[in-house]
Amino acid sequence: MAMVTHLRPVILMQININPVPRTYVRGIEAFPLQGSQNIHPRAHARGVLWYGVNAMARIFSVLSVLALLLSGCIKVGPDFVKPPAQVEEKWIEKDPKIKSEPADHSSWWTVFNDPVLNSLVETAYKQNLPLRIAGLRILEARAQLGIAVGRIYPQLQQASGDISGNQISDNAPNAAAANKFFYDFQAGFDAAWELDFWGRFRRGVESADANLSASIADYDDVLVSLVSDVAATYVQIRTFEERLKVALENVRVQGDSLRIAEVRFSGGAVTELDVTQAKALLRDTQSTIPVLQSGIRQAQNALSILLGMPPRDLQDLLGGPKTIPTAPTEVTVGIPAELLGRRPDIRRAELQAAAQSAQIGVAKADLFPAISISGSFGLESSAKGGRQSNRANFSDLFESNSFTYFFGPSVQWPILNYGRIRDNVRVQDVRFQELVVNYQNTVLRAAQEVEDAIVAFLRTQEQAKFLSESVESAKRSVELSLIQYREGATDYQRVLDSQGFLVQQQDRLTVTLGDVPTSLIAVYKALGGGWQIREGKDFIPEEIKTEMNSRTDWGNLLQLEQVKSPPKWEPDF
Repeated sequence: MAMVTHLRPVILMQININPVPRTYVRGIEAFPLQGSQNIHPRAHARGVLWYGVNAMARIFSVLSVLALLLSGCIKVGPDFVKPPAQVEEKWIEKDPKIKSEPADHSSWWTVFNDPVLNSLVETAYKQNLPLRIAGLRILEARAQLGIAVGRIYPQLQQASGDISGNQISDNAPNAAAANKFFYDFQAGFDAAWELDFWGRFRRGVESADANLSASIADYDDVLVSLVSDVAATYVQIRTFEERLKVALENVRVQGDSLRIAEVRFSGGAVTELDVTQAKALLRDTQSTIPVLQSGIRQAQNALSILLGMPPRDLQDLLGGPKTIPTAPTEVTVGIPAELLGRRPDIRRAELQAAAQSAQIGVAKADLFPAISISGSFGLESSAKGGRQSNRANFSDLFESNSFTYFFGPSVQWPILNYGRIRDNVRVQDVRFQELVVNYQNTVLRAAQEVEDAIVAFLRTQEQAKFLSESVESAKRSVELSLIQYREGATDYQRVLDSQGFLVQQQDRLTVTLGDVPTSLIAVYKALGGGWQIREGKDFIPEEIKTEMNSRTDWGNLLQLEQVKSPPKWEPDF
């Protein structure tokens, strides 16, 4: 319900209060005129124009101050209050390996003491493309906030000018004495200001500000996922490499067994069945090698994308020992309530609800009258208009008698809207309630993710211990079965069974040894660690800012200090 205001400040004003001598204002000095002293027309025009602008500016300033005083104290709609959320006091697992003390999770990947992993995380932070997209969305939200702030001030402030030729019909109403053809010259300035009497625009600023903070939280959430994905993919590559190493070793052992069976068959000590069984087991183990090699390549391709580069051979980046990162046996997780401030997705859900809460006030403001101040001032003259147009021409445009203006308040109130405005308020309210429930659900899912990761971390360690003992026993079984087979004390079936079981258990152990650090990575991701590495740094790299500035004037919006970070979390209990 914007109320349009055209403002054309008073350009002509003559002070003539008898018996005081007439005075004109020219520039910034005044000079008295005695009696019938002549005034040069140009000086006269400049004087009245200057005084008129000053007078109109004073009037508009007074009205603006009054408007701000009247509109600054009312904001319809609810003020956002952080929604309640169910959070347990302690984690379910009571294992001594799970510590509840406060801890710094900002660089959690360093617990693996793997320089290659550290380097990969740093590269991904600098080059990952989805992270750059999230950073650009922060700039978009910052510009949107600027638009919202701008709506608080006069919405229309524009200079105008036009020249038109006009032909009036002889048969037009009241056209008998009118000029049939004339030129019209106009130049002026228009202004319109819908006052924020009910807080519509201030609520809009609140919403845009919350959206800006939500975009920062979204960036942090992308960063948390990026760091954990890089670490998990790196562990996956090392696990595939270790599984391949184990498979190749078993191929070597089974090849030796096949040669023993062939020698004994050639000597007539056993039947051909032993040879075919040994060959079948060997070929089965060999068939796993292409699968593992394919897994390594696919994992490296995935890591390449995370690093912001085309899929390629990453051996230059993956140098060093090809071993699975060793996870510490203990992890410090703090308390569940700390998730509310640390996890970016929880902060984002809360801020999205805050932004929508302000939209309720924006919608409610439509229920009340919109109050505006409008005005216009300018100059107008004509040409070829004859006596009816004071025989004016273009050169008269800047004379004092060409000045025109109007200003004043206006009110608009859509009193008959058939429930559309109230229904829009209801729409905004239910959207807010949806986001409140989404926030509460995000808190619950965050707690579930931490609990799932903790139990996986603990149980995979136990599983690895059992499988390690199983592998040692399986190796001994293979040794004993081969000795007995060479001595003829047993048939080849015992060798076949023991070697097949060893292959299976060694592969399971290797997978589980990879699951231990992977589950620890999941713990740190669920705790919301890793986004802190961007503090004090730009959200987008310098080369992108340079490219954007070459296309568009960004002012100071690309500077880091123009984008605020979320406040430090403190417990509220």
